[in-house]
Amino acid sequence: MTPLEELSDLLSGKSRVIVLSEKDVDLRSGRGENRLFVLKMVEGSLAAGGRGAGFGERKITMVGLYSLGPDGCQKLLDTDDPVRVGAFEVPYYVSRLPFVLADGTEVMGYGAVDPDLVADYSKRAMQPSD
Repeated sequence: MTPLEELSDLLSGKSRVIVLSEKDVDLRSGRGENRLFVLKMVEGSLAAGGRGAGFGERKITMVGLYSLGPDGCQKLLDTDDPVRVGAFEVPYYVSRLPFVLADGTEVMGYGAVDPDLVADYSKRAMQPSD
């Protein structure tokens, strides 16, 4: 599976993920550069999104970093190492967002467009794990 196919699969709702991006998510080619963090969440009723009155679990189980640009889609990070995953948090301001897949299909998911957070998380992602 190519990185673009993998990212499309994650965004299309087969897994519970939170997407943090520099810009609106549009996977069609020629749409400019973008970096996206995909935070895979714990599956089940206690995961984020099913939180009533602020209760529930927001545990991240996997972190992926994808880069979109003139050379297509590249996967820069894919880790489920608990130490590395522990460096990332789900921001409190996550909301429903539209994601445009490579075939032009629009799907709804959870995430935030925050270039500053993506820059901060990019630095964390590139730090060697201990």
